[in-house]
Amino acid sequence: MTKRWLWLLPVTLPAALVAWAALAPIELPTRDELFEIPPGTYARRMAGDKVEILPERIDLTLGLNDVLLLRNRDEVPQQFGPVLIMPGQSFRLPFEVASSYSFACSAHASGQMAVVVAPTPGRGWPALQWRWQRFMKNHWKEGR
Repeated sequence: MTKRWLWLLPVTLPAALVAWAALAPIELPTRDELFEIPPGTYARRMAGDKVEILPERIDLTLGLNDVLLLRNRDEVPQQFGPVLIMPGQSFRLPFEVASSYSFACSAHASGQMAVVVAPTPGRGWPALQWRWQRFMKNHWKEGR
């Protein structure tokens, strides 16, 4: 009798996992999204290297990872928007409105950086999509 129901296991287990991913609350250990400016960035740039340490666009999500944390490990100050981040210091910028922001950024090759803050994903498809994108970003980066 139990063998008759075993065929359901390969179907119900993935369905239960997808249901959990779509309906369970999304919780992260921290709301900070950290980006570090490594030592020697300024010297490499002055030597003519095309240093790509920060992405052109940073994606954040309200209520989940909505605090941009920049840590300057370089030997010289770095500018981000109106803020000068001294060597060894960090700068936290919390976002409260979903929108697109543009900042001057001396650590970026183009001198500009965009921060896109998305609204908090709702339950169902938006939560499932957010979890999938986060998984792909964290586990399938280029070069891995």
